[in-house]
Amino acid sequence: MNELNRIGIFMKKRIFYILPVIILVGGFLIMQLLAGMKEEPERRAPSRPAKRVLSEIVTMGQTPTTVMALGRLVSSEPVQIISEVSGVLEGGDVPFKPGERFRRGDLLVRIDDRQARLTLNSTKSDFLNALASVLPELKVDHPDAYRMWQTYFDRCGFDGKLEQLPEVNDRKVKLLLTRFNVYKLFYAAQNLEITLEKHSFRAPFDGAIVSTALRQGSTARSGSVLGEIISLQDMELEVPVPAEDLSWIDRGAAVSLTSKEFPGTWTGRISRIGGSVDRQTQTVPVYIDVRGNGTPLYEGMYLRAEIPGRPVEEGTIVPRRALYEEKFVYVVQDWRLERRDISIVRRYPESVVVSDGLRNGDTLVTELMQGVSPGMPARARFNSPQGEDGE
Repeated sequence: MNELNRIGIFMKKRIFYILPVIILVGGFLIMQLLAGMKEEPERRAPSRPAKRVLSEIVTMGQTPTTVMALGRLVSSEPVQIISEVSGVLEGGDVPFKPGERFRRGDLLVRIDDRQARLTLNSTKSDFLNALASVLPELKVDHPDAYRMWQTYFDRCGFDGKLEQLPEVNDRKVKLLLTRFNVYKLFYAAQNLEITLEKHSFRAPFDGAIVSTALRQGSTARSGSVLGEIISLQDMELEVPVPAEDLSWIDRGAAVSLTSKEFPGTWTGRISRIGGSVDRQTQTVPVYIDVRGNGTPLYEGMYLRAEIPGRPVEEGTIVPRRALYEEKFVYVVQDWRLERRDISIVRRYPESVVVSDGLRNGDTLVTELMQGVSPGMPARARFNSPQGEDGE
């Protein structure tokens, strides 16, 4: 009996410890069953905000082009002064020094001409003596010719140049003048007049003295270099242009010229284009006549030339920052980014001219974007008053 009581008590204790475990396990299973029967709510991807991008409206139409080049200004008329006679150098109307400017017709420098002038006057004297000897015979045998030659004789002098001899058609008069050496002495005097002129150097244009080899008081010899002068009226700019750009140049249009060192703007015209390509640079020289606008021009100064080019009939200018891989751009279409492949016909440092790939009225993205792809939400933002934020 006692044994049965102990077994009963033992069984009651086991039931007391096991029952809570059974209840917990059963409750957990029931919860899992109920949870499996409940429908799981639909998951939504988090919405991505639209990217605000700087944009502009595309306007397709005739687009002007330019060819940019940098060149050095030189005088189109550099002149080296070389003496053809000998003598002591004398001053002229302006100091014969580098940097001095002069006007057309100014006496730049003179070589002592006293001996040449005396020799000329001596020959003129012989010529007039010969003419005076023939006049009495002309008066007797050829009165008509006498009056013409007497008038010529009266006009001759030692201060000015000899006039051209009267035209002679009568053979006898011509023989008579030849016998008295009139022709020989006349041409000898003319030759000396030319030699006398070579003692003076007058400016053929408005310009400046670039360099001088001799100064006043020095002795010049035949063949001596006295100096170099340049014209400041006819300046020329030589610019190297890439061979591929030659077909774009409008040769008849005015060229705009600017300088970084000197204020002002000048204009020019293309005078000629070189006929060969530089092997190293693959450029062709283009020569531009430069016209002054009152601002001084200096030989050797560098000028930037903006040469008008042929217009693109249907195109638009796109900033380089809007290009991707130099072949496509983004536009905002239906609040999303859309990729457009483009055709570039002209390239500049800051922009390009596009002829195909864009349409009139497109909203072109003009800022550089990172980590974007077609289809991303976008909202246009304009800097100009052509439109407000948005498309």
